[in-house]
Amino acid sequence: MSTESSVAVPSLPITDEVRAALAIARRGCDELLIEDEFAQKLARSAQTGKPLRIKLGLDPTAPDIHIGHTVVLNKMRQLQDLGHTVIFLIGDFTSLIGDPSGRNQTRPPLTREQIEANAKTYFEQAALVLDREKTEIRYNSEWSMPLGADGMIKLASRYTVARMLERDDFTKRFQSGVPISIHEFLYPLMQGYDSVALQSDLELGGTDQKFNLLVGRELQKQYGQEPQCILTMPLLEGLDGVDKMSKSKNNYVGISEKPSDMFGKLMSISDTLMWRYFELLSFRSLEEIADFKRQVQAGRNPRELKVLLAQEIVARFHSQADAQRALEDFNHRAKGGVPDDIAEIALSGAPLPIGQLLKQASLVPSTSEALRNIEQSGVKIDGTTITDKGLKLEAGVYVVQVGKRRFARVTLRA
Repeated sequence: MSTESSVAVPSLPITDEVRAALAIARRGCDELLIEDEFAQKLARSAQTGKPLRIKLGLDPTAPDIHIGHTVVLNKMRQLQDLGHTVIFLIGDFTSLIGDPSGRNQTRPPLTREQIEANAKTYFEQAALVLDREKTEIRYNSEWSMPLGADGMIKLASRYTVARMLERDDFTKRFQSGVPISIHEFLYPLMQGYDSVALQSDLELGGTDQKFNLLVGRELQKQYGQEPQCILTMPLLEGLDGVDKMSKSKNNYVGISEKPSDMFGKLMSISDTLMWRYFELLSFRSLEEIADFKRQVQAGRNPRELKVLLAQEIVARFHSQADAQRALEDFNHRAKGGVPDDIAEIALSGAPLPIGQLLKQASLVPSTSEALRNIEQSGVKIDGTTITDKGLKLEAGVYVVQVGKRRFARVTLRA
């Protein structure tokens, strides 16, 4: 899909204020399209005092937001702090279709009940990053549902199959003979129509959303609007440093997790991945981060900086006091201690096999995972490492630990 500019925007002088705003927009981003156009939009906004309309759409496909989602939310907040109008769009209609982005097979659409349940918590969590009072919250069912069959057919006539097949994941599936359902073509069309309905000046998204964002730009042209610019943010790698952060990969940090859990997970990332997290998640200046790198090269322990990063993120979603307690708890655990907020679990059925106990106490997802942890010397009871996978526990009270962060005080009865 062509990204060349075709809009004639009156040329305005680029002031230092506009350059500073551009620098904020570019920080950590993957692409800013078209940068010259966006500079002109910023200059016009500064001249007229009319804020730009900046849109981010998220489909409520899960009930919780993780810190990977906040990469783009952080950028929204930075632009919001410059005085622009940010629109947090909940894709309650597009979720019914299912986003095919990055998929090698058809994504099962969610039910209306699932979408409504997930949407309830989305903005409450996003508001931990965005300024709640200055954020416009919209649902794309507002304009998508009234379209009806007639409107949908007219919208579909504005885009060709050939243009749809320019999309990389569609092309690969088509060439491989993997089925593509017709409704999947509707997803980028409907996301693009959101930009028309909201008259957005800039749309944000992950790098996997670039095609969809460009469809919005094209549709705006066809509807006689000035096309939006596009800002894509990188997809944050998960704790493993390999795959993108995802609940399904279990490599995520949820923003509603307990402070001690958030802190412990962030401390588990590699020293190399730490810099990526600093760039995309920290609000520290790039100059300060560059200085941190020089300090490490000069011999400073990277762990000290990882602590600063973990405390900053925990404080953002909880409080500074919680961040300090999380650090103290982490250090306590590192010395073999038991955290203060340990879960209290009551179980019955003694004598109970160790694998069943770990599973029923929700310390592992399955008995096979429990046995794997025992094989790797990752299970302790009352401070003693367990090596016997056939162990059965009699009635009593036990402090059980799996790995470095999972604890429970289990009261086992007959």
